[in-house]
Amino acid sequence: MYYQNLEVWKESIELVKAIYLLTHNFPEDEKFGLTSQIRRAVISIPSNIAEGSARYSNKDTARFVDIAIGSLAEVETQLIIAKELGYTVNISKETEQAGKVSALLNGYRKYLNNDTNLST
Repeated sequence: MYYQNLEVWKESIELVKAIYLLTHNFPEDEKFGLTSQIRRAVISIPSNIAEGSARYSNKDTARFVDIAIGSLAEVETQLIIAKELGYTVNISKETEQAGKVSALLNGYRKYLNNDTNLST
């Protein structure tokens, strides 16, 4: 399956764009801290979807989807931290987009892990 046709990949790209816009206004002294960390984590979501889709089995693809799910949890945590530190007042747009991506990732993982779809 070509990854650029996957809705989960498209929505994760939208999340990347939202996070980049949000972090653009973070304090300069966070450039190599939280800003860098959240950006690396969010980029890894569509990257792992793409890398997983290039694998030869659904089992391998599912492993990369699991990594993307972990990266998403990292992004959600870092959004909360950014809000708690006062770097942003509102994270509702980003958390809403993260929720969409989460639902799509979990659905994709479920599809891949279905015994009839799983090839070793």
